[in-house]
This record gives sequence, C-alpha cells and structure tokens, in this order.
Amino acid sequence: MTNRHAVVVGAGIGGLTIAVALHRRGWDVTVCERAPEPPVTGAGIGLAPNALRALGSIGVDVSRAIGGAVPETMGVRRPDGRWLTRAGTADMTARYGMAPLAVPRPALTATLSAALPPSALRHGTEVTGVDDAEGRPTVRTAAGACLPADLVVAADGIHSPLRRAHFPAHPGLHYIGETAWRTIVEAPDLRIPAMSETWGRGKRFGVTPLVDGRYYLYATAVVPPDTRFADPRTELRQRFGSWHAPIPALLDRVGRLDPADVLRNDLYDLAAPLPRLHRGRIAWLGDAAHAMAPNLGQGGCQAIEDGVVLAHLLPAGERGASRDGGDGADSAVPAALTAYTAARHARTDAVRLRARRIGRLGVLRNPVVVAVRDLVVRATPDRLALRGMDDLFDGFRLP
Repeated sequence: MTNRHAVVVGAGIGGLTIAVALHRRGWDVTVCERAPEPPVTGAGIGLAPNALRALGSIGVDVSRAIGGAVPETMGVRRPDGRWLTRAGTADMTARYGMAPLAVPRPALTATLSAALPPSALRHGTEVTGVDDAEGRPTVRTAAGACLPADLVVAADGIHSPLRRAHFPAHPGLHYIGETAWRTIVEAPDLRIPAMSETWGRGKRFGVTPLVDGRYYLYATAVVPPDTRFADPRTELRQRFGSWHAPIPALLDRVGRLDPADVLRNDLYDLAAPLPRLHRGRIAWLGDAAHAMAPNLGQGGCQAIEDGVVLAHLLPAGERGASRDGGDGADSAVPAALTAYTAARHARTDAVRLRARRIGRLGVLRNPVVVAVRDLVVRATPDRLALRGMDDLFDGFRLP
C-alpha cells in the first residue's frame, strides 16, 4: 500500500498547520515555499482561544514550545491614554478556558516546521501552476519539477496566484484604506502589563507583549494605496510620538532598528467571498481563501482553523485498494473537500465581514464622529464587550 500525497503551496502559518495535521494522519506531505529560507524576523501574531484549541486538537502545544506568558489586561485606549474598554486576562481565562497568547511569527512557524520531517519542507520552490485539478493533479514549479498529488492545498497568501488562476472571474482584493507598519522591539525596562490598541483620528497604534518578553508593535494610518515613505521610523515618530506612554518610549526603540526591520504593507481584504473553498482537488485556506482585515486578530487564527478542519475531514493517509477502486480514483478526497467548503465557508466570510466593519471605526477622522464613537465604546460595559467575542473565541468546532 502507498500513502496519499498532499502538496501544500506556501509555508505560512496556515500551510504549516495543514501540513502538520495531515502528516499526523499518515499523509505524505510536501510543502513548497518560494522564500529561500524560513523567516527569522517579522511581526507577532495573536493566538486567540479558538486557534489555541484548534492547534491543541492536532497535538501542538504553543505555550510549551514557545512560552505562555500573557498580559494582565487587553483593551482599547484613546491617544491621551484613557481606556475606552478593557478586559482582564483572568476574566478571559474564566470565560474561555484560556487566554490569548501573542507569539513571534518566526517562533510559531519554527515550532510547526519542527513537527514535520525535514524532507517535507522545500524552500526556494516557487509553484507556477497546477495541472488537471479535477483528476489527480500535478504541481509545476519554476525549476521545472512536476509533483503528482492526491490533494493540493493553496496556502499561497493574500495575492494567491492559484486563486487568480482557478477563480478568474473573482473580483480579487479590496483596499481597505489603510497602510500598516509592524515590528518587534526589545524593551524589558518598560514592563508593559497590557495589550492595547489606541484609536485616534484615522490612525491606530497597537502594543502587544510577546511571550518571549519582547513587544510587537503595529500602527495603521489612512493613506492612498501605494504611498511611499522615506523612513518608517521617522514616519511613526511624526504620527504617534505625542501619544500616551509608553508609545514614545517604544518609538525610541524603533528608532534604533534597521529600517528594514519595520515592515510596511497596504491593507487589503477579499472583495467578495470565493464561490467555494475548493475546486477539483485543490483546497484554499487562510489569506488565499478569505483574506481579511487585521482588526479582529483572526486572520492567522482562521487559517489555523481551516487547516485543522480540512485535515480532520480528509481520509487517513494510507491508501486502500478497496477505497480507491484500484485505479487511482479516490472519491474520498473530493467528498472531503466538499464538506470542507460546507464547514468553513460561512464562518470565515462572517469573520471577514465583521473585521471590515470593525475597521471602519478605526478609520474615522471627523472629530465629532470620533467623539461619538469613543463615547459609545466607553458606555458599553466591559463584560458585554467580552461576551461579543464568544462566537469567535468559542466558535471552533470539528465537524
């Protein structure tokens, strides 16, 4: 007997999650990643309880591998430092059974990669297309290799070439009106106890303590797409240097970084949902399937859910003659992909739309409208605001 073989296109968080999950179900897995090597720098990611629960279901314990330190509180502030809303970590743990963890993305990808056989990961391998997606597909690479597969997983990111190739009528991406800066700094002397996002007029600044003691910083501003900035460090200082502590002190640390360590990207989400999350034997997940604004911190979390659910629905890796009919036809895989679309399509699109709606609050610039926004948020009891996350944090289910 032989094992089923999956080719995963993209070694981001979603791609590595599905690779680990399938490997543990007995599949042979090849992960093709066009980057020449794993990332060593980059941003952080918040793992909400739904993502932690999904990872736990495939035997990945992030807190054991990376660390489990969490901030004391989480919430939203004004530029003068006044809290609009906040929740204690203890309250979140009591409600959801665990608190969110914020980890460096390279540490998370390294943890997932370590759960795979070294031969499974192929960096510097760009996929150029998939032939015969309806039958047993073959993945083509820029180097001329052809990889036959029982399943192809398109985890090739927000600009997914495979999405464009196989859903040519889809409208693609939608610019949400903001650009974002992201970086990680070391500032052990600041001892910041809270994860916070500060809302101003058309701009925001986030501070997230990471489990390794560093701080993940992100900022957004309303600008036309493709705006160019000479130096991201100077730009951040000009836009946010007068905001509440500890933002100025953190910006001092940013000023000591190499400009290349401050990532900047215009923000996009998917303009409309895909008609389905699969075509033939290709399945899309993560940003390739449902790119969403980062306003709920659920982009990576939903990619993790996708990978875990997809692997759960697929048959085990060992190929049996009675199931395959002896001629390579494997009806169990197409049936599983249909079930995957049914299980994930509505949830991920609801999160995408909710993230877009929340983002509209952050881009408001009229001072009167901003004052009303802040008043409404402050008037909402913290317990009700926390309850409003139930469908996200408690929403992960295996079909």
